[in-house]
Amino acid sequence: MRVKASIQGIEVYQPGKSLKDVKAELGLEEVIKLSSNENPYGCSPRVFPALMELKDQFHYYPDGAAQDLKAKLAEHLEVDERRLILGNGSDEVIQIICRTILEPGAESVMADLTFSRYEAGVMIEGATPVKVPMKEGTHDLEAMLAAITEKTRVVWVCNPNNPTGTMVGQEELERFLDQVPDHVFVVLDEAYYEYVTDPSYPDSLSLLDYNPQIIVLRTFSKIYGLASFRVGYGIAHPDLIQEFERVREPFNVNSLAQQAAIAALEDQEFIAYCRRQNRRGIEKITSKLDELGLKYFPAHGNFIMFDAQLPADVVFQFLLRKGIIVRTRIGGPTYVRVTVGTDEQNERLLEALTEMKRGL
Repeated sequence: MRVKASIQGIEVYQPGKSLKDVKAELGLEEVIKLSSNENPYGCSPRVFPALMELKDQFHYYPDGAAQDLKAKLAEHLEVDERRLILGNGSDEVIQIICRTILEPGAESVMADLTFSRYEAGVMIEGATPVKVPMKEGTHDLEAMLAAITEKTRVVWVCNPNNPTGTMVGQEELERFLDQVPDHVFVVLDEAYYEYVTDPSYPDSLSLLDYNPQIIVLRTFSKIYGLASFRVGYGIAHPDLIQEFERVREPFNVNSLAQQAAIAALEDQEFIAYCRRQNRRGIEKITSKLDELGLKYFPAHGNFIMFDAQLPADVVFQFLLRKGIIVRTRIGGPTYVRVTVGTDEQNERLLEALTEMKRGL
């Protein structure tokens, strides 16, 4: 069988185990999923009645331009609608960026431990991913700058970074952007932007005004709790957005997804609540990790990556038998990433980790 040479070696994305699979596999009635960085509080209650308004319109194609959602999003972000590109999740926007900018012979710089879809998108286009080692789990922007060549077209900065949870601050990012050559685009992936409480976190949208090389990515899959609807978006210079629109698939964001996102945007009280609860959860989990002597990376998203000091697969199976799904096989052989859950879910996780630490 002959397929594109550029896709050879790309690892198939492995999603976390589903609740259904774990329940069936282990005969458990209750399982909590802390592996995919989903919002444990779900989505705004305003979403459900909003969806019912479309119950008689399922036979129509969606608005291909997503005009209502773009208008609502532009108002919320205080940006021009012409700066927005919508995708079937941020994954599709990443794909659109790669398809628009990259070609065989080009290079793209990224951290060595970051979101895997950057590398996949680059390789699919026949370009070369250039991986730069992180510094204590954080993007080493100086080293990434040094890795840029005449062949470089895109640099990816996941902020906060998935899977480590670390972030790059405003001053450091500005210094970096000031030195990036004009022929290079910088993608700031801010999927976890709404969870950040650190005051030094960059105001990336203000940087767009004088830096047309920046592309900001955000999503409705995380704090907005709309992961199953798949709505992501990019914010960039209008001229670049026009180029993205050339390769965007028609009707890529379905009608239900558009309606759900509009309703979710209107409930910022829910978002503020989720942010506060998440920060409380981080403090509770990291306090217990300190007590157990387990090192972790500073957490600025809705997840924590820590060194379990045991083989990650052993930890995964132990927690799985307790009805807790976490993420492993990212980072080092003893590293585990856990999503911050509800108070009850966090308590179950910490009880299991305590038992594991004492018994294994």
